[in-house]
Amino acid sequence: MSVEDSFRDLLPAAQRDDRVARQALDQLFSVTYEELRRLAAAVKCQDPSSTLSPTALVNEAWLRLVKSPGFVVESPLHFKRIAARAMRQLLIEAARRRNASKRGGAGEAIFVTFDESLDSAATGEGDLLALDSALSELSRVEPRQAAIVESRFFGGLEIREISCLLGISEATILRDWRSAKAWLGNRVRQAG
Repeated sequence: MSVEDSFRDLLPAAQRDDRVARQALDQLFSVTYEELRRLAAAVKCQDPSSTLSPTALVNEAWLRLVKSPGFVVESPLHFKRIAARAMRQLLIEAARRRNASKRGGAGEAIFVTFDESLDSAATGEGDLLALDSALSELSRVEPRQAAIVESRFFGGLEIREISCLLGISEATILRDWRSAKAWLGNRVRQAG
């Protein structure tokens, strides 16, 4: 049975608000664990002392999701998107803590390789906090583009998957993706 099939079988039970739902959510986590680890590994943290390995990131994101009131999953793609958002929040919180330590004289900033999400030739390595700030600004100006970047960079979703998730054409996703990469690359360079 595929992950998609298992997910669809477990989804109705997971949407209930009782013990059965919690058990179904735990099964969803088990079924999607490897996929979530792959998504977490897509964001390459280059901080050797970081405690947020892909495994830790997935586990922390999962704990955050199941503790969220009203946590409802509509589809496998929706689940990936909300997991991506939780992972983004955790990475930003870790970067802020590390940055606060740095201001106190210890620690280092967390850097990420933007590889495919922001052309590495244009941006090289950039600060995760600068990316988060630029992405927050983009979400105020172009919310759809920000959703595409978040889904792609933090969620590892393919263009086809984002198209299904947002209900817009792949051509529009590609156009917005190119525009968002250029805009974010410019903002991150300005911050650096």
